[in-house]
Amino acid sequence: MTPEEKFQFDLQGYLVVKDVLSAIELEELSSEADRRYPDSNAKNKYTDGPVSTWGKPFQNLMDHPKVVPYLIDLIGPYFRLDHDYCIFMREGGGNLNLHGGEGHEGDHWYKYRDGVMKNGLTVFAYNLTPVNAGDGGFVCIPGSHKSNFIADIPKEVVKFERPANYVVQPEAGAGDLVIFTESLVHGTHAWKGRHERRSLLYKFSPGHSSWSKNYPDSAQYVDLTERQRRILLPPSIGARPKVL
Repeated sequence: MTPEEKFQFDLQGYLVVKDVLSAIELEELSSEADRRYPDSNAKNKYTDGPVSTWGKPFQNLMDHPKVVPYLIDLIGPYFRLDHDYCIFMREGGGNLNLHGGEGHEGDHWYKYRDGVMKNGLTVFAYNLTPVNAGDGGFVCIPGSHKSNFIADIPKEVVKFERPANYVVQPEAGAGDLVIFTESLVHGTHAWKGRHERRSLLYKFSPGHSSWSKNYPDSAQYVDLTERQRRILLPPSIGARPKVL
């Protein structure tokens, strides 16, 4: 990570990384999404997973070469894939109330010491379609990963019953990556975009911890690399190999 990226993540609790996916990668991923969720389907919000088992293009997102340096800087060299899924939304797709925050759950934490950031459960969300201003989707309260007063957020703000200037919706293009710590207060606004929101969420934990009670099953994957096998290992405190 660059010094500016470290400053932004420490300040905000999230970061938008531009142009992580190439045009070819976007086409491969989008084509499979089209096959699994054709336009004839009447639902306006879908969640499904694990998306990393949908084929090699999705499997390779767990250790995309542009993303691994961020994983190491934010979680450490023993990171593991905790769980993953997609969120696809069409116009009218509904809200998910604000949630998260330091101490909200045991693995929702952010720490800094001696120039190093460490995180518990951390989300790497790949955008297959753009998110423009006012579209909705992912929203957050920047800096709330370090707040001591999360319990004081008004319930009507948590439920999106009234707007608040401290709740923001980051913009991101197709192929961009949105990284955020689960200790950041975040949620989902109703989707207002005329196009479909397509986001692939890969959630990583330090090697010793887990949020999901269901660990990834390496038998669901094809031709795993040695690095990917290490990323899929269940949590452990003992002699765990580094990812790299």
